[in-house]
Amino acid sequence: MARTVTPADSSPNSRQRAGVVFAVAAYGIWGFFPVYFLLLAPASGTEIVAWRILFSLAFCVLLITVTRRWSMFLTVLRNRRLVLATGLAGVLIYANWQIYVVAVLDGKIVETALGYFINPIVTVLLGVFLLRERLRPLQWTAVAVSAVAIAVLAIGYGSMPWIGIALAATFGLYGLIKKRAGANLDAVTGLTFETLWLVPVASVILVIVGASSGIVLGTIGPGHTLLLVGVGVATAIPLLLFAAAAKRLTLVGLGLTQYLTPLLQFLFGVFIMHEAMPVERWVGFGLVWLALIILTFDLIQHGRAARRALPLPG
Repeated sequence: MARTVTPADSSPNSRQRAGVVFAVAAYGIWGFFPVYFLLLAPASGTEIVAWRILFSLAFCVLLITVTRRWSMFLTVLRNRRLVLATGLAGVLIYANWQIYVVAVLDGKIVETALGYFINPIVTVLLGVFLLRERLRPLQWTAVAVSAVAIAVLAIGYGSMPWIGIALAATFGLYGLIKKRAGANLDAVTGLTFETLWLVPVASVILVIVGASSGIVLGTIGPGHTLLLVGVGVATAIPLLLFAAAAKRLTLVGLGLTQYLTPLLQFLFGVFIMHEAMPVERWVGFGLVWLALIILTFDLIQHGRAARRALPLPG
């Protein structure tokens, strides 16, 4: 017997529940990326990222064809500003991918987790310096605590945690560009243009790798080859899940779930890969988490105040 759709199926609560499922799925997949990339060894980080670009583009083209969304692609193509924006976004996401994959293969998973923990703080700072936004007192407090955390972590690492800072900076700027592009650029079309811009870079990388250490794709076994080819699917799927979550959740809801990714990566690096965590690093990460708690509390409070300020319907 066919199921009858009731009004509750499309209620705000059901949409929110679906949004949480989509968000947890997206951030959960991103959280397990270190495991995936470690399985791609002995391919080098540069080769993995090159294949990631090409296979992501191939999968996006397939998705656009299956969903018949070439009209959106052509609309963006006719918009010079958007095309150039995707080019800049492509450069930033390439830098982010390259830093991340090389760091994971080099056994620095905890530091990559740091990058995504501090990303919300970096996003706040980008709003101040690039968009001339004014911070609320609690936001300034979170920024100050984060600065102390970076100083403590620098002592713990013996140098500035550049990997984490670079990941946060590149992803923060990438997110800013995507935000400025707005509703004119959906997840699949955006990734299609970004990877399309990067095809020459990926091609040069593969030529250099082939002439030096040799291409690994297809030389280890069918399972490894399938994993390497599947990196395009693994890149696009969480983006689609995130886009579905963003349509159903508030900014606060997304903000609360985004910490799942670095938390999973941190736990994997510390308890599975047994990366060193001296006292200074625990203190530094503790301060980062304190800053995130302050920032999240401010986000929730501001969201409630904004809702109370809305006029009542009718």
